[in-house]
Amino acid sequence: MDTDTDLLWSPGRRELEDSDVAVFMEWLAEARGLRFADYAELWRWSSTDLAGFWSAVWEYYGLDDVTTYDEVLADASMPGASWFPGARLNFAERCLSRGDGTRPALVFVDEGGAPVETSWDELRHRVADVASALRSMGVGPGDCVAGYLPNLPQAVIALLATAAVGAVWTVCSPDFGTPSVLARLSQARPVVLVAADGYRHGGRTHDRRPVVGELLDHLPSVRHLVTVDHLFPAADATPPDGRRDAWSARTDVRQCTWSELPATGRPPVFADVPFDHPLWILWSSGTTGVPKGIVQGHGGIVVELLKALGLGADLRADDRYLFVTSTSWMVWNFLVGGLLLGSTVVLYDGSPTYPEVDGAWRVAEATGATVVGVGAAYLAALEKSDTAASGPGAAPRGNPLPALRSVLQTGSALAPSTWHWVHDSLAPGVRLQSICGGTDVCSVLAGGSPLLPVRAGRIQAPALGVALAAWDESGTPLTGTQGELVVTAPMPSMPLRFLGDPDGERYRSAYFDTYPGVWRHGDWATLHADLSVVVAGRSDSTLNRMGVRMGSADIYAVVERLPEVADSLVIGAEQPDGGYFMPLFVVPADGHVVDDALRGRITAAIRAHLSPRHVPDAVVPVPAVPRTLTGKKLEVPVKRILQGAPADKVSGEGAVTHPEMLRWFARFAADRAAVNGGRRT
Repeated sequence: MDTDTDLLWSPGRRELEDSDVAVFMEWLAEARGLRFADYAELWRWSSTDLAGFWSAVWEYYGLDDVTTYDEVLADASMPGASWFPGARLNFAERCLSRGDGTRPALVFVDEGGAPVETSWDELRHRVADVASALRSMGVGPGDCVAGYLPNLPQAVIALLATAAVGAVWTVCSPDFGTPSVLARLSQARPVVLVAADGYRHGGRTHDRRPVVGELLDHLPSVRHLVTVDHLFPAADATPPDGRRDAWSARTDVRQCTWSELPATGRPPVFADVPFDHPLWILWSSGTTGVPKGIVQGHGGIVVELLKALGLGADLRADDRYLFVTSTSWMVWNFLVGGLLLGSTVVLYDGSPTYPEVDGAWRVAEATGATVVGVGAAYLAALEKSDTAASGPGAAPRGNPLPALRSVLQTGSALAPSTWHWVHDSLAPGVRLQSICGGTDVCSVLAGGSPLLPVRAGRIQAPALGVALAAWDESGTPLTGTQGELVVTAPMPSMPLRFLGDPDGERYRSAYFDTYPGVWRHGDWATLHADLSVVVAGRSDSTLNRMGVRMGSADIYAVVERLPEVADSLVIGAEQPDGGYFMPLFVVPADGHVVDDALRGRITAAIRAHLSPRHVPDAVVPVPAVPRTLTGKKLEVPVKRILQGAPADKVSGEGAVTHPEMLRWFARFAADRAAVNGGRRT
């Protein structure tokens, strides 16, 4: 790496002296006599002395004023680590404990709407009201409350009210297909469903009232339905087709509207729950089978998000924190976690590219956001739209957000050109933090630090408290060489369990089969000597040509720099006869076609910038690239189709964008097999 060319940002005096992690290091020196010269020393201590580090996080963020505990880590085995036995704390109480009257708790923006603020007092009152209503419905610890909600204030309130009661929360975004929602909620068996009447996206409204009725028909555990009038005022509750029973025809479900929930006039009452009491259920993508219900606990999430957002992202109480997300992505939970630090959380319900490609940037500007989180695909789309920054819809230049301190990026790897474009054109002088984590831990494994420089193409470092490494197949640690991303010591937010997995077999096979007792995350990663990290895509979709392995992200970084390419998908599929088929599927940019000339430019670019071995066997035009609803390309499901799996068996319906493309790939595989005389070679 050219350190002069690729150095994008360096910490200044403010970061080195006043960032949260810098103050934490000063506190460690004063309170515990622990002095560290730099982030590298701090990380090595944090990932080896787990009891020392996590007790310091606990005390630094004032949790010792909330509860005592018997010991920090009673059992360090994975899976099954036992954290802070004896401690009792409630996630909702911690979220509502830091805010004051000088700043709002929430700012909500709808497509085309003006920002609407919710004060901390109002948030506390509404959480108290909804928690009281849940208790009157008979909801208590062990019960599940489910949301079918877009990114609304009601979703945050319902989560906090559920946590206050000690019940378990889960949510599906209404842009999920009905089978995909049922695949999740039927496992959770909710007793209460909180459902919005619809959502807006891309300038269109989507009525979901009939879908709610369909969901209830297949969720016999639901006893109460709370409806949220988001698109349609209560006085206009009749849907366009005139059916007044659009919500549900079930007579055994008691229904009320959100606005009818009575005000208590009292502060919220919080259940006193153990550290490992279940807080919520997050869901795997469901693209490779039945979605896994991942149960995480109150205490683990509290300490992990305080650390990840405070000591990592440097989120402050005076920040306005926007993450462009749906409620089904773990990033939404990561966003709500900003309340733990007293930050103002900015909620956006809509498309980030509406009314033009810079839609999310307009929301950030309108709300005064200081920390903005987006997916890699959105930044790549902005970069492609940058046509001299003139005309409607052009990507913004010169940072129209004077309050912006940092941009968080996640979801997939970011091409080096996009790193440079963000730094040079979108947000000059602003720290770009690339973070890698996952639903599995609802936190960051490798991410940003205000103490470290930012270099194009590299995540700054492993997160504090994360014993991250790259291992080869035999379990030997690697430096500067790509290997399996592993975590060799437990984290507080690792799953308590999976739903429907009483003996823990699914949990163990998901993370611990390859290296017993060590968490294998499923990504290829390179950990460099300076602690910077490069993540090159999922390890189960690695491109392996003649023994030389390469991540798909490396291919995309080269191919998608070409102006003629709008999107791409590369697959490396082992064949039954021992062969290996590596096609590259390309979505041409507007006004272009995938002809022999473009194929030649693509293969020449891969040959020159990557490896002659990884020139694809075919460059095939496609109408679209299917993705999970959180933006990840469906490499593994498409690989399975090319290896002969039926399209309807590789992904849950409604769990992906462009689901019709799975059938397209199935036809492609069948046609190819026919040409080869029935052999998939």
